[in-house]
Amino acid sequence: MISSLRGMNDILSEDYERFTYFINTATKIAQKYGFHFIETPLLEETALFKRSVGESSDIVGKEMYQFVDKGENDVCLRPEGTAGVVRAFVQKKLDKAGGIHRYFYHGAMFRYERPQKGRLRQFHQFGVESFGVDSVYEDATMIMMVADILSACGIGYRLQLNSLGDSNCMPQYRDNLVSFIDSVEDQICEDCLRRKNTNPIRVLDCKNSTCQSLYVKAPKLINQLCGDCQEDFEKLKSLLDKNSIAYEIDTNLVRGLDYYSKTAFEFVSDDIGSQSAIAGGGRYDRLVEFLDGRPTPAVGFAMGIERLMELIKMPEVEREGYYIGAMDDEAVDMVLQLTQKKRKTDKVTCDYKAKNLKNHLKAADKANARFCCVIGENEMKSSTVWVKDLQEKTEYSLLFEEF
Repeated sequence: MISSLRGMNDILSEDYERFTYFINTATKIAQKYGFHFIETPLLEETALFKRSVGESSDIVGKEMYQFVDKGENDVCLRPEGTAGVVRAFVQKKLDKAGGIHRYFYHGAMFRYERPQKGRLRQFHQFGVESFGVDSVYEDATMIMMVADILSACGIGYRLQLNSLGDSNCMPQYRDNLVSFIDSVEDQICEDCLRRKNTNPIRVLDCKNSTCQSLYVKAPKLINQLCGDCQEDFEKLKSLLDKNSIAYEIDTNLVRGLDYYSKTAFEFVSDDIGSQSAIAGGGRYDRLVEFLDGRPTPAVGFAMGIERLMELIKMPEVEREGYYIGAMDDEAVDMVLQLTQKKRKTDKVTCDYKAKNLKNHLKAADKANARFCCVIGENEMKSSTVWVKDLQEKTEYSLLFEEF
């Protein structure tokens, strides 16, 4: 028997209902905020992610599904969504057009990592990207959109917040952090030693418990922000306060990708174990320029759908549509004929195998149909359909034309 690859799961039945319910809910909210759908390819040039996500990241260093295709192109399956959206933004010359551009997307991402609960090798994200707004008001809007989506799905959360500074305050902080790392160099893990030379701020994101205990004493960027970054961060907190969005300051929150600056945020859940992050994002004003576009302010977020699945509170589903079945073989043709006409206006589940009434009622109940409709020998003679309203518990007969 051929099985699915490790960490690549099927989405069926109840999971599919939850999955599509989340996508539809998030889509409606993003559209209310004025965002438009964008779809980018699953396969991109590897260079796109090396230049955007950063070679110091675990994604590029360890986790990409990377290969050389038949045209000798170095390609990989997308490990995250932002880089592809920025590539499309630059390729379509929207950076040169100016103005504000807001997009949302959803789809599969791929990372070769150890599968565990809420972390798969093929997983799905819902993401949002905004270009052209150099204002902390847009950062606050992103956070409020995530809060709206989670609340609409009945998901509780805690919001963690930090500022990563900019090109004015980051260099001095980086030097201070490297000096601290040097002082504990003999106690930190190999990944942190590597990151010290490539992107030292990423050591604060290390999951090694020994490293984390050491970094408690590390200098905090939030205490060394320049005037503009400090002003933006204070304004962001004020906007969240005024809109009743509670938050915690996490000075070690750096996000897992190299392109972030200034605002960084994560939404976490206490109900899904150690993999507690369910959404995250921030500002990345330099990324468009990194990918050969004109300097363009940008901010966005992404949500891991698999991590949310067990947290989503589904609305109570009302009975909907029709179930139509045949009581004997002679009625099957008429069942199909009526089903096709009825599907022009209603949702219809049809069973072409002749069954007794009891089994048809069971099948209609399983399909969550409101009406169970059957045709047997007597109905064929009188050109009628027997109908039972499973919600109101009433039954009656209708002529074919009336039905």
